[in-house]
Amino acid sequence: MKWLFYGIFGGIALALLVNKVYAADPIVTDNTTTTTTNGKMETTVKSPPPSAISPQFSSGSNSDLCTVGASGAVQTQILGISIGSTFTEENCIRLKNAKTLYDMGMKVAAVSVMCQDKKVFDAMLHAGTPCPYNGLIGQEARLGWETDKAVAPQEENNEPTAEDKRNKALGIMAAIFGSAILF
Repeated sequence: MKWLFYGIFGGIALALLVNKVYAADPIVTDNTTTTTTNGKMETTVKSPPPSAISPQFSSGSNSDLCTVGASGAVQTQILGISIGSTFTEENCIRLKNAKTLYDMGMKVAAVSVMCQDKKVFDAMLHAGTPCPYNGLIGQEARLGWETDKAVAPQEENNEPTAEDKRNKALGIMAAIFGSAILF
């Protein structure tokens, strides 16, 4: 019986030892992997939009120019348009010329330049100091203007004013803007 006990005990010990060695490294021949991803993806494009840039029409830092600028721009998804123009202000030129003449000591010539404007001419006449006439001043100038009314300054209705020019430019810009909306 002793051998039987040794045989059973040895068989169990051998089986446990063999089982422990083989159980540590199993061989797997079938492999399945499942991956689940939940998330949000966002793409940001950082580029400037197309733009129509209106040019700036100005005299810059030189304020001694008598020009007025007007410009505008319209941009749609398809088309961009910009337009601009400058206008000469005649009264500004008259004022600058008169000031230059006055600064050079030519006061009568400066007044004569200002008297080319009908409103100034009338104001001088109503104030009792008529505009110079062919080198004459005072009452002699008044008599000269009364005898030769054809040379007196007249209202100029045919020449557009700076305001008329500006309104025309704004009208053109409005037409371009209106047509751009249709795109």
